[in-house]
Amino acid sequence: MERRARLAGKVALVTGGGQGVGRGIALALAAEGAAVVITGRTESKLKDTAAEIAGRGGRAHTVAGDVGERDDVDRMVAETVREFGTLDVLVNNAQSSVQRKLEKTSYDDVELTYRSGPLATFHAMQAALPHLKESRGSVVNLGSSAAVQGDSTFGAYAMAKEAIRGLSRVAAREWGAYGIRVNVVCPAALSPAAEDYLAAHPEKAGPLFAGIPLGRLGDPEADIGRAVAALVSDDMAYLTGETLMLEGGRTLIG
Repeated sequence: MERRARLAGKVALVTGGGQGVGRGIALALAAEGAAVVITGRTESKLKDTAAEIAGRGGRAHTVAGDVGERDDVDRMVAETVREFGTLDVLVNNAQSSVQRKLEKTSYDDVELTYRSGPLATFHAMQAALPHLKESRGSVVNLGSSAAVQGDSTFGAYAMAKEAIRGLSRVAAREWGAYGIRVNVVCPAALSPAAEDYLAAHPEKAGPLFAGIPLGRLGDPEADIGRAVAALVSDDMAYLTGETLMLEGGRTLIG
């Protein structure tokens, strides 16, 4: 018997969907039948991802904008509903990152990570709420194993990512009455940023992979995207307020 796509008829909005983990999530949601709106600052990357989805037989729409700007976030949500009529799934993936030792971390570093991370997530959730109430939808926010473990040089980023986890738990309590589920995913994936980092620091590869029981970084679509697709499907309809560590067991070590 042919398997029915788990997200057929659903509409998803993925921020930062033009590359890396966001792209993988968008591709995986579309593969499960969802119409996907992908947003980001670089329109050419969004168009490439949308074309890939269309080439596989899926439906995609792009909205260029900066999640750090409230007006842009409101427009992303409004255009999603205007294009596809509803909103069932919100994935807050976009996030700027700064890596410095704490004594070198500036206010501007922290402000950047907060504006693009927890504030952007908060604004998108607020804008999406009326539509998620109607659809009894699902929110997936992106955390980080680097924040959970407190990795060195990730101070500003860790602050932002742990703020997102706190926000998500509060939303799960408050919005459960509307049938809305809110969960967090902490991925460790072979994104373009990770590839660039390993290319620039090949000596780091050995220790990095040694710290992951499965011995590799996850694939943005196969390992991260497909897990998110399962998380927002009816298969996981009783899960909310949780953090799913998609990092190959990394937080079990060290």
